[in-house]
Amino acid sequence: MAQHSILLLCFFLSISYLLSSCQTEATAIERLVPRDLYYKIFIHKDNTACPANGFYTYESFVQATRRFPRFASIGSPATQRLEVAAFLAQISHETTGGWATAPDGPYAWGLCFKEEVSPQSNYCDSSNTQWPCFPNKTYQGRGPIQLSWNYNYGPAGRALGFDGLKNPETVSNNSVIAFQTALWFWMTPQSPKPSCHDVMIGKYRPTAADLAANRTSGFGLTTNIINGGLECGIPGDGRVNDRIGFFQRYTGLFKVATGPNLDCENQRPYA
Repeated sequence: MAQHSILLLCFFLSISYLLSSCQTEATAIERLVPRDLYYKIFIHKDNTACPANGFYTYESFVQATRRFPRFASIGSPATQRLEVAAFLAQISHETTGGWATAPDGPYAWGLCFKEEVSPQSNYCDSSNTQWPCFPNKTYQGRGPIQLSWNYNYGPAGRALGFDGLKNPETVSNNSVIAFQTALWFWMTPQSPKPSCHDVMIGKYRPTAADLAANRTSGFGLTTNIINGGLECGIPGDGRVNDRIGFFQRYTGLFKVATGPNLDCENQRPYA
């Protein structure tokens, strides 16, 4: 009986430890981005004019971050707030429903869309044999980061536990997975690109090629990582400026300085 009681005690202690660990992790992101701040950031995400209304819930965001415990948990409190502001700014641009004269301004309309509008192709790179496209499936932008192309859906699905090639629509049907794909892209380096996470926490160390391309650390480099081939190396690009506008609004809400190198107009994109 004594041995049985000890085993039961160990079992309950283990369960208690796991629950307390999860609670600590959830509490950390909730402390950094409390519910009221989340809805202050995304004022209009549930507007009936937004196709994604009701999809990007606070609970889904918090749950998704549990899979990436290093997100917004490295460095000083200011560094953590800066990374969250940068991440939320980038996903806001990718999903924005704002316009110049929009109520509360153009930077209050993030998370309005969950799927790319009028995609120009099926985003299938047929030359990529490692992540081959599934018949009759399309890989246009979906979710907060607008995950695109089969070579992103495949590894994202493998990392997160769903078949990204066979069932890419999961990203626009499951809000937790949608947020997880955005965090996966943010946290995962894809050589020669560093991760956006490493850039924002100051871990990025430029290579000789980076230095030659003027890829300096800062918010602008995360734009280069996400969509540099279309937006970087162009003076005054409106898309880049939109990303910066969101970032400046959010850093104000998080009470943290933006830091230098906000744009990527003088950076060469990654090959």
